[in-house]
Amino acid sequence: MLQQFDERNRNLLVNINGALIHRDQAGISPFDSAVQGGDAVWEGLRLYDGKIFRLIEHLDRLRGSAKALAFSEIPSHEQIITEIRKTLEANSMQDGAHIRLTLTRGKKITSGMDPRLNQSGPTLIVLAEFKAPVYDKGGLTLITSSVRRFPPDCLDPKIHSNNLIQSILANIESNNAGADAALLLDKDGFIAECNGTHVFLVIDGEVVTSHTDACPEGITRQTVLDLCHANKIPHEVRKISLTDAYRADEMFCTGTMGELAGVVKLDGRTIGSGEVAAMTKQLSALYLVETTNSGYAIFESRG
Repeated sequence: MLQQFDERNRNLLVNINGALIHRDQAGISPFDSAVQGGDAVWEGLRLYDGKIFRLIEHLDRLRGSAKALAFSEIPSHEQIITEIRKTLEANSMQDGAHIRLTLTRGKKITSGMDPRLNQSGPTLIVLAEFKAPVYDKGGLTLITSSVRRFPPDCLDPKIHSNNLIQSILANIESNNAGADAALLLDKDGFIAECNGTHVFLVIDGEVVTSHTDACPEGITRQTVLDLCHANKIPHEVRKISLTDAYRADEMFCTGTMGELAGVVKLDGRTIGSGEVAAMTKQLSALYLVETTNSGYAIFESRG
């Protein structure tokens, strides 16, 4: 689904290593590791009424990914939060914003892959935009991609890196098929995730999702599992196949960008009744309450 340009974003200020720069002038060095080899980690955050949902969990995942990639220097949570706050205040954002947080290994002294060429510390980019949830809540159409998600022995998905070529290739396939998104399988043919979201099925009243062997440890995914547990909704994490999806009563995707979004068609098969159904609506409502009642208050009290 193609996102539309929001006029409120025309004069955004982007934060690059603490400097606020107009979007048309913002840039990083061609020697930066993100440019040289996609050597960076990232997080997507959402701002709800002055609070960022699951901020600390996202920052923990960012730090964990950077540690796994052996970044020699990682900004503290406090440093990153300071830069996020500064960026939001500069853009007068209080609600309905999405924040793309990127941490690269930094600038190299000369072109090359060797991390020893990085001698000036990391690059932190805070890009905040006014952006509503990106998926149509009326129901998504998916196709299964020919692209397979890597298992941990090829590239561990627990590293939330800027290497998104698999997702982009799958997105090209879904665009060409006229679908909203693409479903990716693991190397054994079990469902991993979509090109940008995690996947849940509802089968006989039970909410089911796949293991994270071949997909990231999704924060929205975990929130849904926690909501199921708190509300005594039967749920299970296990291997699921395409046939499980085709004959499921409901199917939905989860992610920071799209929150919860029902799936009504997969590979030409109608899922359930062909409409966003009861369990998806119930969990969407519970998620809305969670985002309303929790979150990290990003703005300091003026009292």
